[in-house]
Amino acid sequence: MKLKTLYLAFCFVGIALPYWYFVPWVMQHGLNLRLLLHELFANRISAFFGMDVLVSAVVLLRFIRAERTRLDIRGWWLPILAVLTVGVSLALPQFLYLRERTLESMSSRAAVKREGNP
Repeated sequence: MKLKTLYLAFCFVGIALPYWYFVPWVMQHGLNLRLLLHELFANRISAFFGMDVLVSAVVLLRFIRAERTRLDIRGWWLPILAVLTVGVSLALPQFLYLRERTLESMSSRAAVKREGNP
C-alpha cells in the first residue's frame, strides 16, 4: 500500500474516532467550553493527554509552515483548519497525505525532465 493511501485512510480514522466520543458529549452538554476544559483537565492523566495533544498541535503547525514553504504544498491550509475543527488526529495524516502527493508529483516531473533531456 502506498503511503499516500495509508495517510488518507488515517484521515478517516482521525475523524471517526475522536468524534465517536465528542458528538455524544456535545449532545448531552452542548458546546459548553468551560465544562469541556474542566473535564479535559479533571485529573492528571486527562491533563497529560490534553497537554500532549496541545504540544503536538503546535509542533504540527510549525511543521506545516516549514514544509509548505520548502515544497510549495497546495492545500496546506486544510490541515490548519483540521487542527482547529477536529484535532491532530486528522490534521497530521491529512498534511502527510498532501506532502506525499506533492513529493510524488515532484518526482514524476523530475523523471519526465530526465527522459526529455538526453
